[in-house]
Amino acid sequence: MEENKQIMLIGNEALEILKEINLILVSLHDMGSYYMNKDTIEYEKETTRFVDEWKVTNRLAKIRGVLSEKFDNTLGDDDMDDLERAMEGLKYWEKPGDIPNDLVE
Repeated sequence: MEENKQIMLIGNEALEILKEINLILVSLHDMGSYYMNKDTIEYEKETTRFVDEWKVTNRLAKIRGVLSEKFDNTLGDDDMDDLERAMEGLKYWEKPGDIPNDLVE
């Protein structure tokens, strides 16, 4: 849709999104640096603890909500809105060892 070619965030919305992304990204980077050349099992445990206790999925869902609400969700001829259409081809994790489509060579 033409209305979805440009979306607008107010400054506060953009700052909140950037704060959440920064918290997650910097924390994961710091964990990777801290556990470099250390016990992989402890790194994996701490990463899992971080994702769970710091509610990373909730934080990401909040970001998705703020961004998604900016789009017009009128259905097209295919009975999908622009966001559904854009997400249609994404590969989601299904089983251990899965790799996202954009990393498959």
